[in-house]
Amino acid sequence: MRVLVVTDAWRPQINGVVRSLEHMAEQGPSFGMEVSFLTPDRFRSVPMPTYPDIRLSLTTPERVGRIIAETAPDHVHFATEGPLGWSARHACRRQRRAFTTSYHTRFPEYLAARMPVPEAWSYGVLRRFHRDAKAVMVSTPSIERELTARGFANIVRWTRGVDTALFRPRHERVLDVPGPVFLYVGRVAVEKNLEAFLSLDLPGSKVVVGDGPARRELERQYGRVRFLGAFAGEDLARVYASADAFVFPSLTDTFGIVLLEALASGVPIAAFPVPGPLDVVGASGCGILDGDLRKAALAALEIPKSRCRAYGETFTWRESARQFFSHIEAAHAAT
Repeated sequence: MRVLVVTDAWRPQINGVVRSLEHMAEQGPSFGMEVSFLTPDRFRSVPMPTYPDIRLSLTTPERVGRIIAETAPDHVHFATEGPLGWSARHACRRQRRAFTTSYHTRFPEYLAARMPVPEAWSYGVLRRFHRDAKAVMVSTPSIERELTARGFANIVRWTRGVDTALFRPRHERVLDVPGPVFLYVGRVAVEKNLEAFLSLDLPGSKVVVGDGPARRELERQYGRVRFLGAFAGEDLARVYASADAFVFPSLTDTFGIVLLEALASGVPIAAFPVPGPLDVVGASGCGILDGDLRKAALAALEIPKSRCRAYGETFTWRESARQFFSHIEAAHAAT
């Protein structure tokens, strides 16, 4: 089966959406699937206001429709609700093509953190986007319950995985800073609630890996925090393995692949008790979820690394891909 995935999130962005899609496509042949992508690199684009690293495609439903027709996929999946996603939705409806969607990012909360736009308005727009999908894929039970309560339908589960060969405990420590080391990995942006971590009175060192529009200001405010920029591959894996606790201050993430990367590296989690951490960490004993993030971070230091590693090994990209492709097959069979 030929599957075309339409996504506004793509390289050189480094985020959970892009990584999920890349790993899914890599697994495709073993499930009899040929995956191709329609991404912003096919079009002229402009930087997203307040977040220039994200590019918004300048295109039309007609042009996107021609590309879809020329590609002749057996199924179309929309990964994001950006300009490409909306254009592809319009084109598929005109061509009477069935499609599925996935809900990766809590845009209403992200948007509300940046400008005075009521969340109810944004959720209304998102309901319309996902309304005609044969399946709306979400990563966790919490997000499924939340969207169901907001009037979304046809919701199915698509979990995430981690490369346990890359992200693993290691003897060497590459971070030359006083311990214990409290680590954050991810976008450095307002919606990540980073100040809740950076402002904590903690022993040892705080380290931030990642980049984003808030980095310069946060570096200015928190001069004792080590901001290392964006890492990937082995460099990133070695940094994870050098940490003593992973602090995840976000209140809005739908999942948090970085949580799995930390756990696979043998690093316990400290986070707020919100969707994402609640679903990933839950009652595993591999993290501390508390409204007092300082208390959680200090308590996480007592969790055995071996327990975190064993739990991290239960999440695989193959199982993630199996779920994704089974939903595609079910949607295709129902058309």
